[in-house]
Order: sequence, then C-alpha cells, then structure tokens
Amino acid sequence: MLIKRFFLSLFQTNAIKTSKYNLFTFLPLNLFEQFQRIANAYFLFLLVLQVIPQISSLSWFTTVVPLVLVLSVTAAKDATDDIDIHTLSNQPVLLFPRLRSEKWMDVQVGDIIKLENNQFVTADLLLLSSSEPLNLVYIETAELDGLVDDSCCVSFQGEVLCEPPNNRLDRFTGTLAFSGQKYPLDNEKILLRGCTLRNTEWCFGLVLFGGPETKLMQNCGKSTFKRTSIDRLMNVLVLCIFGFLACMCIILAIGNYFWELNKGSQFTVFLPRLDGNSAAFSAFLTFWSYVIILNTVVPISLYVSVEIIRLGNSFYIDWDRKMYFARNDTPAEARTTTLNEELGQIKYVFSDKTGTLTQNIMTFNKCSINGKTYGEIRKPSGYITNLKTVDFSFNPLADPRFMFHDHALVEAVKLENPEVHAFFRLLALCHTVMAEEKKEGELFYQAQSPDEGALVTAARNFGFVFRSRTPDSISIVEMEKQRSYELLAILDFNNVRKRMSVIVRTPEGKLSLYCKGADTIIYERLHQSCSKLMDVTTEHLNEFAGEGLRTLALAYKDLDEEYFEQWKQRHHEASTALDDRGGKLDQLYEEIEKDLLLLGATAIEDKLQDGVPQTIEQLSKADIKIWVLTGDKQETAENIGYSCNLLREEMNEVFIVSGNSHEDVKQELRSEKGFFNVLISFHHLTMKHEVVNGEYGLVINGHSLAYALERSMELEFLKTACMCKAVICCRVTPLQKAQVVELVKKYKQAVTLAIGDGANDVSMIKGTAHIGVGISGQEGMQAVLSSDYSFAQFRFLQRLLLVHGRWSYLRMCKFLRYFFYKNFTFTFVHFWYAFFCGFSAQTVYDEWFITLYNLVYTALPVLGMSLFEQDVNDVWSFQHPQLYVPGQLNLYFSKKAFFKCALHSCYSSLVLFFIPYAAMQDTVRDDGKDVADYQSFALLTQTCLLFAVTIQLGFEMSYWTAVNTFFVLGSLAMYFAVTFTMYSNGMFLMLPSAFPFIGTARNSLNQPNVWLTIFLTSILCVLPVVTYRFLLIQLCPTINDKVRQAKASPPPPPRRTRIRRTSSRRSGYAFSHAQGYGDLVTSGRFLRRPAISRSSGFTHAGRTTTGFSPMGRSAGEKTVKIQLIYSRLFPLL
Repeated sequence: MLIKRFFLSLFQTNAIKTSKYNLFTFLPLNLFEQFQRIANAYFLFLLVLQVIPQISSLSWFTTVVPLVLVLSVTAAKDATDDIDIHTLSNQPVLLFPRLRSEKWMDVQVGDIIKLENNQFVTADLLLLSSSEPLNLVYIETAELDGLVDDSCCVSFQGEVLCEPPNNRLDRFTGTLAFSGQKYPLDNEKILLRGCTLRNTEWCFGLVLFGGPETKLMQNCGKSTFKRTSIDRLMNVLVLCIFGFLACMCIILAIGNYFWELNKGSQFTVFLPRLDGNSAAFSAFLTFWSYVIILNTVVPISLYVSVEIIRLGNSFYIDWDRKMYFARNDTPAEARTTTLNEELGQIKYVFSDKTGTLTQNIMTFNKCSINGKTYGEIRKPSGYITNLKTVDFSFNPLADPRFMFHDHALVEAVKLENPEVHAFFRLLALCHTVMAEEKKEGELFYQAQSPDEGALVTAARNFGFVFRSRTPDSISIVEMEKQRSYELLAILDFNNVRKRMSVIVRTPEGKLSLYCKGADTIIYERLHQSCSKLMDVTTEHLNEFAGEGLRTLALAYKDLDEEYFEQWKQRHHEASTALDDRGGKLDQLYEEIEKDLLLLGATAIEDKLQDGVPQTIEQLSKADIKIWVLTGDKQETAENIGYSCNLLREEMNEVFIVSGNSHEDVKQELRSEKGFFNVLISFHHLTMKHEVVNGEYGLVINGHSLAYALERSMELEFLKTACMCKAVICCRVTPLQKAQVVELVKKYKQAVTLAIGDGANDVSMIKGTAHIGVGISGQEGMQAVLSSDYSFAQFRFLQRLLLVHGRWSYLRMCKFLRYFFYKNFTFTFVHFWYAFFCGFSAQTVYDEWFITLYNLVYTALPVLGMSLFEQDVNDVWSFQHPQLYVPGQLNLYFSKKAFFKCALHSCYSSLVLFFIPYAAMQDTVRDDGKDVADYQSFALLTQTCLLFAVTIQLGFEMSYWTAVNTFFVLGSLAMYFAVTFTMYSNGMFLMLPSAFPFIGTARNSLNQPNVWLTIFLTSILCVLPVVTYRFLLIQLCPTINDKVRQAKASPPPPPRRTRIRRTSSRRSGYAFSHAQGYGDLVTSGRFLRRPAISRSSGFTHAGRTTTGFSPMGRSAGEKTVKIQLIYSRLFPLL
C-alpha cells in the first residue's frame, strides 16, 4: 500500500508528550512557573528593594538565602518528577517490510507494524494478518471500557477511507477499496490504542490514527489541577496578610512623617538630610523600608515546609504495611503529594460497585432445577454448616479449583435425572465461550464475561464439558461421552433483549432452542404449562436475590423442522438487509423465543471484597456519606447494597426512583420528600446542611437519573439524595458518574472522593472529584493511572481516611497555626519597636538571626511536629471514627482559627518587647557597668522570642518522639552555638561589617537578670494558653479531649451477629454480556487453532485479564449476609 509522504503530513504523529521540560527549557520554564506563585514574586520584589541603599536597612542575604533555598528545593522536586516521565521506556515495534525496530513515538499513519504476544497497542490499527486461523487475534480491552474480554478481528488489505478522529470506542466506520469493490469496515476489525495482544503469537496492522488522534486519547479527559481546601483558604489568607502588611507599613510611614516634622530637626546635626528630602519623601522611603523589614509576616519558608510535610505524609501511605495486599504484591501508593490533608475532610464517597466493592470474580453458588434448590446445606437445627467439598474425581475433565458443597446435585447428575441433565446441557451449549486445550485434558476457557465463565465451568464439573467449537458446531463431553451438536443459529444478547439463545441440532437429529436470561424476560415467554413451576422458582429466585446473588433463568423448547427452515430463510434475509436490520432480527427472535419450557435458575455470587461491610460501617460512623454509582442493574446493585451494609433493614425507608419520564421522576422525588421530617438551610443556591429524623436510602436507575440531572430538577434530586444515608445509582454511564459528582461539588460545601477500578470510572476519578482513588483490580490500570491514590482493596479506604487522612489534616493545621503564630510574633515585635526608634526602619534583631530564624532555629521543631504528630494512635482512630468529624467541619484551621492565632501573636509580641525593654532600662551589670545598649537588647529579645515559641510548640505537640525531642533541644543548642560563634572576636576580625555584635553574647548571657527576664517572658507568653486550654477541657471538651481522657486500654472488639435476610428483590439479569458475540461465533472468525503447545491466558493464580478463572467457594466460606455490628460508644459520651 502506497501513501504519499505529503499526505502523511496531514495526520498527527504518534508521539504524545506528557513531560513538562527538556534540558534547555527546564530552568526558564521552571522559574517562570515558580514566580507565578505570588509569594515568590513578592520576595523577588523585596530583593530588588533591598539593593536600593536609601530604602533597605537589611543586607541582601537576608532575602537571597531563603529565596534561593526555596526555589532550589522546588526545582529539584519538579526535575525529579519530570525525569521519571522521561525515563519511562518507549516500547519498540517492528516496522514492515524490513521489520526494523522503531519506538512507538516514531510510528506514522500508514505504517504497517508487527505486534507480538502481550504487546501493548499504542496506535489505532487495522488488522491485516495474524498467526491465528482466519487471522483472528485476541485482545484485552480493559484499558478502554473497564471490562475484560476477548475481541476478534479480521484482516483486510487495500485502500482505506475512514471516519475522522473521534472518541467513540464502540463504533468505527470506514471502507476498504479492493479489486474495484468497496467493503465495510467496523469496530471488530480495529485494534485500538490501549489494548493488549493476548494469546496470539504475532499480527500485522496498518496504523490509522496516531498520538492525540487515537480514540483512547480522544477519551482522555482534561486533567484538572487539584487544590485542597486549605490551599484555597491559604490563598485568601495570604491576600489578607498582604493587606495587613500594607496597613502596618502605612501606619509606620505616617508615624515617620510626623516624627520628622516634630523631632527630626533635632537630629540633623549628626544625621544630616540630603538636599530636597522632605518629611513626606522620608515617609515614602520608610514605607518601603518597613515592607522589607516586616516581610516575615508572609514567610517564604512556609511553602517549602508545606511541600516537605506533604511529601513525608505521602511516604507514610506508601510505606504502610497494613495497606499492602500480599496476594497481588500491591502496596498502597500516593500518586500525588498535594492532597494528603484533604483526605481528612471527606464528606462524600462515590464508589463503583463491580471490582471495587466486589471482587469481580464470579462463582457458581446455587441453582434451582425443576423446583428444587441445590447449593445450600443445612443441619436439622437450621444452621449452615461446612460440609466436605464435593468430590469431582469421577470427571477427569473437571476443574480442580471449582468447589461445591451440595452432594445432592452430584447424585442427581449420576442418577441421570433428565431435568438436571437438560439444565447443565443448556449451560454447556448456550454461550459464546471459547475453549483452549493446552494439552490433552487441560481446558482453559476464554469467556467474554465472568458470569458466562462461571456457568460453563459449573457445567464442566458436573459432567457436561464444553470441549471445542467451530462456526457450525459445538463439541461437548456428556458424562464422559463425546457428542457434537450442530450450531444452527445464535440469537445474540443485547441490553434490550436481556437474553441469548442458541438453536442446535442434536446428534440424533432433534432441533432444540436453549435460552438463558433475565427471569422477568424469560417468564414472559414461558408456556402456560409452566405456571406452577414458575411460582416455585420465583420463591427460589427471591431467596437468591435476598442473599445478593446474581440470577439467571433457563428455558428451552423443541422446534419443528419445517417451521425452522422457513424461519431460517427469513433470518438470512433480515441479516443481509441494509435498512433496519436490527429491528427485523428482533422481530424474528421474538417470534421463535416463545412457549418456552422452564428448566430452572442459576445463582452466581460476585463476592464482596474482604472487609467491605465493616469499612462502610466505619465510614458511616465517621459521618461520611457513601454513594454507589454502578453500571449494573438495579436489583443486583440493591442486593449488594444490603450485603455490604450500605442499605439496612433498620432503615425507615428505601426509596426507589424508576420513572420513565420527566414528570414521573419529578413526582417520585417530591412524593419521597414527604417522608422526611426535615429542616434545611440554604445560602443562596448552596446547600449547607440538612437534619433528618430517621435513616433513609435512595435507589435510582440510569434513565431516571438522566431526568433528575436536568437543570430544572437537579436541586430537587440533590436535596432528596442528601437527606438519605445511602444512595445507589444504577445503570449509569461514565458521564453520569461525573455529573453526579459535579452536582454535589457544585451545591454542597463538602469534599468529595471518587473510587473505582475501571476505565469507566476515570471521568469521576480524574476530572470531577476532589480526590480520586484507583483500585488495582481485574479491570486494568487506567483508573489507577488516573488516580491520586491507589491500593488493591476497598477496605484500605478506611485506613487511608480515618488514619492517614486525619493525621495529615491534623498535622497540617497544627503546622499552619504554629507557623503563623511564630512569624506574626516575630514580626509584631518590629512593629512595636518602631515607636521607640523614631520610625527609622531599624531592626530589633540581629540580621543573622533574621536570616536563620525560619531556616534553622525554628524549622526542624515544627517539621518534626508536622511529620510525627498523633493526637491518638491508629487503633483509637478506628475505635472512635467520630474523631474524623472535626476535619469535615474545618474546625482545626479556618479564618476564625487564623484570627485567634493573630491575636495570640499580638499578645506574645507585646510581652516579648515590653518586658525585655523594661528589664533592660536603667539596668547595670554585676560589676556596675551599663548593659542597656541596642545590641544587648536585641540579643535578649531574640532569645526570649526563641524560648517562647519553642515552649509554645511543646504545648502544641501531643505525641513526643525521640526525633521531636532531638529537634527541639537541638534547635535551642544550635541557636546558642551559632550566636556565640557569630558574636565572637574571630568572626568580627574576618568580616567586621557582617558580624558587628562582637562579645554581646558572652557579656549579656552571663547575667542572672537576663535569664530571669527570659524565664518571665516565657511564662507570661504561655500562661494564657495553658489557662484557656484547661478551662476548655473542663467546661467544653471536644471529642479529642474525651478520647484522650479515656482509659488507655481500647474497648473490646464489637460483637457481630450474623442474621439471614430474606427479600423479595431479585436480580433481573446477571450476565454482563455484550452485543455482537453471536455473530463472531457463527461467522467463523472466532476459530482457534487447536494448538497444544501454545501458552494460554488462563493461570491458576486467579482470573487474568484474558480469560476466566472459575474460583469456587472455598471450604468454610458461607454466603455473604447482612452483618449487624454492635459497638460500644465512647466511655465519656
């Protein structure tokens, strides 16, 4: 195929850039980004001011050193992150015809490339040829649609004309011109970027779209830069601080103006003014001088400290062995370092169901055959018991991993019960599973859905083994006898039919139709003679659904030969029609799928992940609302809701919204609001809170949700949903998931978290929720790659939020309160001193102390507190989940807390200035010499300041470690070591202008009155704090105070009572089929070479992404039921 080079220039290359810098652009771009932060730009502006002699009274290094340090640390972090992206290996690919190796980024549209088994596809390809018969390939599409299945593609060659780039993963339109004729191309012939080649040695493909034009990249939502609520509050506070700084400088400039008018002329003898310098000009210069001196009110080290704290707390998540899943060797991972404290403020959790709450591993659990149930064993006492696992040794082709405990079903099979045989024969024939026999007797099934794999595996173990298939036949082994059925038609599944059927001819020449599907759909097509059996089976289905099992009904009918020949001819005409092909086929399917005879029903368990009910209960106690957003059907999602304690029988009401029109949905929402005795407060359109008498649940399906999310009804829906304890949205699309999350974000002042495991969850994880969590499960890694945090099991969410999230939020809030306190106190002393130095912009501290105060003397103690602080340990955090509530209410750091901090700093600064000032006034040394000089006063004031803020830090810390103690005592020791060194004779002799405080330390700190002053100021600074906290604990204790005052030993573990729940709800359709697989089976494009030596995608370690691994019920396991957990309340509550 020849494609002109100029034509290729119209297409995008296959290169996708995810890095931000290269070697040449790193420095300018990084500096540009850093100076977009207002604080960095502010300090750069201060540096410019400090080089003006008429303004600056500080040396340039007091600003340069902190600024360079902050820029360097941030640049190093950004460089490390970008290097990691650059070092990601580019997967090589072989280019035809010379089969040279090239990187994927160098592939262009029109290139023919060779892929090998397990290779990742990073361009949209048209399959040309493969190693399999009829050019079949098997691909894993988990990265695309959140499901795991095999797709089949057929090769073509010629000139291709196709649709422009778009984001429709399920559709492709194109034509192939070959030998003067045009042939249609559809999605079945395309390998999309994001797929992985499986169980196929090699294939050749033509590149159709590359890079940003691929369908996967067209679906990638725009990444939003996520900021925490503390970040947003900080931006507001920094602007307020700038305004406050300007006010202070204006006040001092005005003071300088009046001082120059009244007192300045008295000092012109030894401080002569330059010609033309008036009092107004002096005030103007003083304003900018005090902007420089008081700059510490906006501390530049704050930002680098915040980044260090967040990085440290991220490491704690990565290193937490209690969030490590050993079975898959998967640790927890903090994929971002900027959102840790937000984990301590979550109010709403939006969760996927399949693969997130459940394992997405289906097991054949129970069944009902001809009115009799199998699968549940009971003693006469009525309690479930663990009996010996059924021995399938009679069947040499049985799967050794399949487990079943009801021996009665095996006995029925061995006794050749005709209904039981017909039941399993249907399961062995009515499916689209493909079998691979690696070697004689070792069968591996590639199932499009895990439900189908579980059913076929169950039939296999009970003696009806699906062995192989061709486009027109199915071979099975019935009770060790090989039988071949002629496959005449597959009536394929779709979301409207909710069933599938096969028409086969038995070896004896008998025509039969086998059908399986949703029980409600099958019941409508049963013969009248089945009414009694239908009633009994309905009771069984209700029991199965009450236990959260996914159910299917099975039926069959025998066909007349003459009628079938006529029907087959009409079916061929409909399948080749150009207009309304689907509608015509559906009519034919409806015609033949009637007067069926009921065989029974199956019950498949999609097992809950370990610890899901307990996790949901813990999160509920922490006042976290959980919404389940799932693409599964309503009945199944509702049953899982009961199984995992999201919905409970104790609830006052569980509302079902299933209207099919705008008016129906609106009426249902309004009628359900009548159940609430509710008080709602509004602030414009923002819903602040709601108080509800009782507990309610809400279940709404996808088509009703589409109406509920309309602008005219969204507030009505949100008010109803927010008054419910639990919300389940069923049959929702990825877009609807994002819309629901966005709706809550828009109107609720709450932090949201989205958690899921599939690509269909990416929209809410990546784009809309404040925090996205990915589960590394059965549905690929795209959710993980788009998430902020990831781990392997849903149960780890409670530790992420209740322990790491709460600790991170607590640490960050304590850090900010203390940081502002120590810096405001430091700065306000300058403000008071200005009234005693003629507003001359003279600093009260030594320049070196100003430089090192935030970088050395107070940096490590506050970082130690921020990295190791714990108000209670992790065990107490789980025992008392109510400790999480203050974070949701922003009680630890808010504008009110900031204002209190500023008042505290103002008081401390008054004490720190006026007590040393009074103590030094008219004071003499022991030898009678005067000590009331500027340098001695500066040394005393800065020493008092350091002691006061250090003692205050000690009161802030609840959890002392050896590291904290070392940092606190070490910083004080460092201060005295540096002070005595810099005030020594040697340093003065080397640089007299830089170290003017010669001998001040040794001459002042050897006086008892100096240490008495330090002690007095420290006591006066912390005394109000101690008094306030004592009274607060005694009169109005917080939940933290109550827990910390409780006994040291934790309460005994909660008692758990297992009860059996019966429900009338049943799963309408369990099997997660996709339309189109029937055509593939009958067309012959699925045919596999019966290779014995080729490797299979089926592994004994569990279900892989290419095949189904049937995992039976292990010995000792029981059906998941509602668990009521009774736990003790706090001892003091």
